[in-house]
Amino acid sequence: MKPLLSFVIPFLDEEVTLQELYRRISDTVRALPGSPSFEVIFVDDGSTDGSAARVEELARNHPEVTLIQLRGNFGKSAALAAGFSHARGEVVFTLDADLQDDPKEIPRFLAKLEEGYDVVSGYKQKRHDPWHKVIPSRIFNAMVRWLTGIPLRDVNCGFKAYRREVVRSVRLYGEMHRFVPVLAHWRRFRIAELVVEHHPRRYGKSKFGAGRFYRGLMDLLTVYFLLKFDRKPLHFFGLPGLLSLLGGFGICIYLTALWLSGQAIGHRPLLILGVLLLVVGVQILATGLIAELLVHLGTREEAPYEIRKIVTGQQAEGEISEVA
Repeated sequence: MKPLLSFVIPFLDEEVTLQELYRRISDTVRALPGSPSFEVIFVDDGSTDGSAARVEELARNHPEVTLIQLRGNFGKSAALAAGFSHARGEVVFTLDADLQDDPKEIPRFLAKLEEGYDVVSGYKQKRHDPWHKVIPSRIFNAMVRWLTGIPLRDVNCGFKAYRREVVRSVRLYGEMHRFVPVLAHWRRFRIAELVVEHHPRRYGKSKFGAGRFYRGLMDLLTVYFLLKFDRKPLHFFGLPGLLSLLGGFGICIYLTALWLSGQAIGHRPLLILGVLLLVVGVQILATGLIAELLVHLGTREEAPYEIRKIVTGQQAEGEISEVA
């Protein structure tokens, strides 16, 4: 029987917290009206401590626990994509494994979904993180609101709830996991934000760094491009291509008129500029047309991860690899 709720939890070297996190999720879900069925999918994104062994122990004792162990560190988006592909619930939760997200918020997420929303994103209004993590996050969130026009105050929050059809329709790669609500909104799903309690990190250390901020910024630009020109890339390339082409054509017409009046034009730098603008304009337009062709034909989808093994319930399924 399919579970009603799925919890997808990516982790990297969080050995101390995993069993406690499962206990809190289990206690909260079992206390819900009707005690809905659920599954907890832990995705090991290349841990080097004993995290995977802890989850395997959980899986032996709790049939609702699944471990997906990736072959290395592919990043949080890839880990979530692996979890989403195996999630069977009608509602899919994501939360971080460090115990900073509180499972007691689960009923409030479900209540918000019942209001008709498809995505509910957590908002850590009062954060318990160091300033060098909070300030870049606030700057980043402000940039997301400005570029996308979507009034989410905390796209970085890992605590989110999705209806099944949302996670099936959004493709994850790079650092795109934080933009799932944005991409879902673009696909006309209804999104909401919910203030959640945030706890200080008690175990392990944060994986945040300057490199992550840079990658998130690049992915924000990617998302902006996708939102504006995903189905019509020629609209992006067309304007600069046409301006370059028209500028070059105008210059060449002017120089032709001078040449016909008897003036020498071979020594003029303007001739080189005119030819260059013509060539560049043609190249930009050709790039746009090729992009249109790629959109029309579609691209081969490859999983952004490789699975080493899956352990589910009380049975180890051994070595399972996905070949894209």
